[in-house]
Amino acid sequence: MARGEGAEQYSATLLVATAKPTKAEIKAVKSSEQKSVTQEQRRSGLSVWNKLCYAFGGAPYQITGSALGFFLQIYLLDVAQLDPFYASIILFVGRAWDAITDPTVGFLVSRSRWTGIGRMMPWILCSTPFAVLTYFLIWYVPPFEEGKVIWYLVFYCLFQSMQTCFHVPYSALTMFISSDQKERDSATAYRMMVEVLGTVLGTAIQGQIVGGVSSCPTESDGSNSTNATMSAIVSLEDTKQAYLLASGVICIIYVICAGILFLGVKEKKESGRKSSAPPLTFRQGLWVIASHRPYVILVIGFLFTSLAFMLLEGNFALFITHALGHRKDFQNILLVIMLSGTLTIPWWQWFLTRFGKKMATYCGILWAVPFMILIVSVPSHLIISYLVSVAAGVSVAASFLLPWSMLPDVVDDFKVQNPDVHGHEALFYSFYVFFIKFASGLSLGISTLSLKFAGYVTGQCSQPETVSLTLKILVSPVPIVLIVIGLLVIKTYPIDEERRQGNRKLLQDLLDSESETSQLGTSV
Repeated sequence: MARGEGAEQYSATLLVATAKPTKAEIKAVKSSEQKSVTQEQRRSGLSVWNKLCYAFGGAPYQITGSALGFFLQIYLLDVAQLDPFYASIILFVGRAWDAITDPTVGFLVSRSRWTGIGRMMPWILCSTPFAVLTYFLIWYVPPFEEGKVIWYLVFYCLFQSMQTCFHVPYSALTMFISSDQKERDSATAYRMMVEVLGTVLGTAIQGQIVGGVSSCPTESDGSNSTNATMSAIVSLEDTKQAYLLASGVICIIYVICAGILFLGVKEKKESGRKSSAPPLTFRQGLWVIASHRPYVILVIGFLFTSLAFMLLEGNFALFITHALGHRKDFQNILLVIMLSGTLTIPWWQWFLTRFGKKMATYCGILWAVPFMILIVSVPSHLIISYLVSVAAGVSVAASFLLPWSMLPDVVDDFKVQNPDVHGHEALFYSFYVFFIKFASGLSLGISTLSLKFAGYVTGQCSQPETVSLTLKILVSPVPIVLIVIGLLVIKTYPIDEERRQGNRKLLQDLLDSESETSQLGTSV
């Protein structure tokens, strides 16, 4: 739909909505209406406490995601001691199942009824205990061999389902914490900062606890075969306990964050717009959002850029260890990346406010390209690796913040062009998450197959030179190409600052009109 047509349809809706009240009635309630609007505006503002509590809700997804992303493959191969073929099946099927559940849950959430605690919050609360239990069981090595593959496949898929029931409603909750676009953008910035901190925390908890009991064998270990065997047995048992301890700590943090979200955030019911039309079916909802051009462009563009950063993230630990030779420092380098990203999120929030979201996307994502080239072009040096990590964290922050800051703009644009369609917010967020998780599964599959063809040997401290070359390709040339493609797609994204501000004004006028109509209805 063209922009002008959307405005005409919107204006027509306003005329219909305000046709009944007369001018005399409007004057009669004008003073009381202005007071109520002023009070409503004050109530709709979010305090720093509200924004922080909302932001804490995003931490569980990132903490568990970073722990699973960095350590699950190593855990299945070296601790659970599964065959690489079965480990690959578990990882691929788990991610594929995770991607499928997102639009399904999004559809179910969009059809949910409003309750006393909101429409999104019941999903978040009910899924939390099951997510915690299934996450803990992923990191438990069962005392049998026959059904071990089924064990991990079932609990990994169950956890992904429960996590989806938490994260999709939480993502859509952005549209229900405030009707003010600036407040939503500010809350999103808080959320992204906490989520990056969550990634740091997940990496630190899992890495420090597990890393303290697992290491490559030294030459002295091989001097006596009996001692080496006993040491390996003890080390394996200690490693199993370390993984359980780390998962227990993360489960506790998960529950605490869910509690803070529930206690500190009040979900606001969508303003009094009611439609007599029946709710959309799943197929209708899919068609409606797939027909909205800005949403399609945004998803495709960030699909490519997200795939680039996921390839970099998924292979960076192996790259540091085997290509650069910084085995003892890889955990610290990963922490530097995440800390740098956390500290620069407020700066990116200021930048997108000052120069616009599209400009922030170009600058933020392109910032990483020179450093991707540098890290594979110069000889391995620890100081250079740390400097590159600091710079890479700046782009990581932008890749975290910008998609979630631009999605509400797409939803607002859709509302302007389709004012009679309601309850669609969760579908927009769930399909976006679906494609991002699809990119994650695709990157994991590509990386695993590439390393297998390169001759990667599981459990070995030294790898063939072909593995080093493959890792260099996976962290530099391939992500750069994907970034360029993604930014070329985003260049066609039609929602600029002028259109965004126009949508904001139109939506605010609609809210004021509906408030006026409801006041007149109660007074009459």
